[in-house]
Amino acid sequence: MNFDGVLFFPVTPFAEDGTVDVALLKEHITSRLPFGPGGVFPACGTGEFHALSLEEVRTVVTAAVEAVAGAVPVVSGAGGPLGHAIAAAKVAEEAGADALLVLPPYLVTGPTDGVVAYVEAIAAASSLPVIVYHRGTAKFTAEAITRLTANPKVVGFKDGIGDVGLAQEIVSAINASGRTDFALFNGLLTAELTQGAYRGLGIPLYSSAAFAMAPEIAKAYYDAYVSGDEERRHALLEGFYAPLVRLRDQTPGFGVSLIKAGLRLAGLPVGPVRPPLVDPSEEQLLELKSILAKGHELAGS
Repeated sequence: MNFDGVLFFPVTPFAEDGTVDVALLKEHITSRLPFGPGGVFPACGTGEFHALSLEEVRTVVTAAVEAVAGAVPVVSGAGGPLGHAIAAAKVAEEAGADALLVLPPYLVTGPTDGVVAYVEAIAAASSLPVIVYHRGTAKFTAEAITRLTANPKVVGFKDGIGDVGLAQEIVSAINASGRTDFALFNGLLTAELTQGAYRGLGIPLYSSAAFAMAPEIAKAYYDAYVSGDEERRHALLEGFYAPLVRLRDQTPGFGVSLIKAGLRLAGLPVGPVRPPLVDPSEEQLLELKSILAKGHELAGS
């Protein structure tokens, strides 16, 4: 599976009555396709998978598949309680997704053997290939990833922990396995801030919530990243991404909340986040508006 470009994690728009706004979701996705995402990941973290019912996952993934129309891979989230994760995997396959991103189990923390078994149970639930997400209650060792590389349905690894030494061990284990079809992602929040380091580890891909909110800025960063224009990349890091991270860190869950807020500021009425997340205050919205303005200035958009 080829991911060539920024990995796009769309939000899930909610209408005034609280239902998924399918038309707006399709508009959100199609408006970003001209900026060249390498893949579209609906019903994942930025799409509030934690707050979606199974039928809402079906609705979101179906809309994404229709909007993308085969242009790039569509990867759906599947995770949480094992029964729900297995059902989400089946729903995603029925909706036409190309792969699954296995999100962490709900609440409980098991040993590594249990986490591997969790991934394998989800992989066995459908014909879709799976990407494992190293984050929260889903913590992997190099040995565990080596075991998972023996399963041809496991095709990727996304790091959301940020332990650079462990990430390097995992990359080395994947390389030693002989698998050449394994995709490696930086999945830390606002991954652009750390991607320079992750590239050095041998992890060339990264997820971008900012792409959902401001594709012009995210594409400018990506172009600088792949072309080696370090001066422009660092200007975007210092002028846009670093201030965005400082604002994000003010309130838990703002990795999602700010993205939806930025979309609303841009005129796309995607609605609020669902509990337990909260929306920004008026003061925080003003700060976000200023950060976005600076980002657009630096991107020339």
